[in-house]
Amino acid sequence: MTNALVPLRWYAGLAVVFFGLLPATMVTVLVIRGNTPSPVGFLLIGGIPLVLAAVVFAVRGMAGSEPELAARRLNLSMALVAGADVLLLGGNALIRMAS
Repeated sequence: MTNALVPLRWYAGLAVVFFGLLPATMVTVLVIRGNTPSPVGFLLIGGIPLVLAAVVFAVRGMAGSEPELAARRLNLSMALVAGADVLLLGGNALIRMAS
């Protein structure tokens, strides 16, 4: 019987890096440079804590030994990354279209 948790650990780690940390960093750099409208900076107030929480849950899920608890933490981590993406990238797009 295969362990389904091993690929989930890899995918959660990759999701946090590629879809969580990199977009948050890119939006932060855009705000710092002033290449975006000023209200985009307010999106970072909600987006950065979501990404940090996703990192914490991903690390706790990767290090967890109990499979069900680890899977729940990894799934929550990916859900937080998706929420942060919607907030940061979607909000940025909507604010840019409105201005």
